[in-house]
Amino acid sequence: MKLAASLLLISSGFSTAVVAADDGAGCHAGAYALDDGRIVVIATVSEPADLRWRTLDGRSGLLKRDADGQWNSSVGWTGRADGLKARFGDCSDGRISFDGHAGQRRQFDITETTFEGNGVKLRGRLVLPPGDQPVPIAIEVHGSENNSAVQGLYTQYLYPAYGIGVFVYDKRGTGESTGTYTQNFHLLADDAKAALAEARRLAGKRVQRIGYDGGSQGGWVAPLAASQSDPDFVVVRFGLADSPLAEDREQVVLDLRNAGFGDDVMKKAREVTDVTGDIVASRGTKGWEKLDVVRTKYGAQPWWPAMKGEFTGLVVSLTRDRAAELAPVLEQETSWEFEPMPTLRSLRVPLLWVLAGEDREAPPQQTRERLLQLAHEGRAVSVIEFPATDHGILEFETASDGERTPTRYADGYFRVVNDWISSGRFVAPPYGTGKILAAPK
Repeated sequence: MKLAASLLLISSGFSTAVVAADDGAGCHAGAYALDDGRIVVIATVSEPADLRWRTLDGRSGLLKRDADGQWNSSVGWTGRADGLKARFGDCSDGRISFDGHAGQRRQFDITETTFEGNGVKLRGRLVLPPGDQPVPIAIEVHGSENNSAVQGLYTQYLYPAYGIGVFVYDKRGTGESTGTYTQNFHLLADDAKAALAEARRLAGKRVQRIGYDGGSQGGWVAPLAASQSDPDFVVVRFGLADSPLAEDREQVVLDLRNAGFGDDVMKKAREVTDVTGDIVASRGTKGWEKLDVVRTKYGAQPWWPAMKGEFTGLVVSLTRDRAAELAPVLEQETSWEFEPMPTLRSLRVPLLWVLAGEDREAPPQQTRERLLQLAHEGRAVSVIEFPATDHGILEFETASDGERTPTRYADGYFRVVNDWISSGRFVAPPYGTGKILAAPK
């Protein structure tokens, strides 16, 4: 969940269409209804000259504009041309030609707002399907990204196109929100609680049911916020029901197994991850002498360079002095030792958890076991797992060196989340290859 980048090693307006800032490409962001009945969602990406498209069945591609104003697509994240082409009208008219079909941008009811988080001012946006009927509303809880969610999060176009409201906000220290970027789950949960209250206030009588929708790192924050507020549901997508320290341990295990090493090596590697975990959790105040011991013991063994994990591969390469030099860049106040199970057991609202079966960033084995135990205890836990997908519920190609490149989202992934947010249950299975592992009776 991109926690390695956060290591610490030392002691209201109204609009009628969702439109990103006009950076040339961003004004085309939105959900477009095509003449064949499909909806295609267009969203911005980190490269401001490009766009990404998504459809309900999980297909996606990157759009790049050529000199003639035509947008050419590539498969997923591969960079390989797929032959699909698009053209947009002027920013103001909302027209598109996509894959040989004409389309028009859907109009939504939008309220821009600024609200108080825990000591910060947060920029938010409520996006509702048009009309005055009550609708389900999802509060989008961020992962570890440090970019503006209001500017680029695609669910603010996808969900409303299928009858779901969305409240999206820039987390502290990103976009137009104040404060300093952090991975302190407790502060982020406070901000998420404030977002729920603000969305409920703005939506008023249009709230049918309202809850949190958190991906990746948001899988820690959303349940924590829910345990301290009054949502109607929680959705976690490709998150962990284990601590951030455990995430690193499990990633190291995957690294070593993928490199062909067996159980005897796993036991030795656990000695290493216990030490690196102590260093990280203590903010670099202890553990260095133990690291010297395991370096001497195992550093020359062939499996040592294969360890990467969330932070172990970095930590074992550092001296204490070098770690201190890097600390000002790496520190993000990450809640390394946060244990999510007490929070999950305290929830009194339905929970949906979507697992990626081959998730390298959030290995699912322990999380799956823990969720099924909660379900066995009679808690309102629904679990669906998409096999052969990586973080993000993304299908992928694997190169000869083991490197994965995403090709698309799993078919059924968007549908199951939409169905569950709308109703709190699995409405129309099967959901592609998704395996329903738990569902309350």
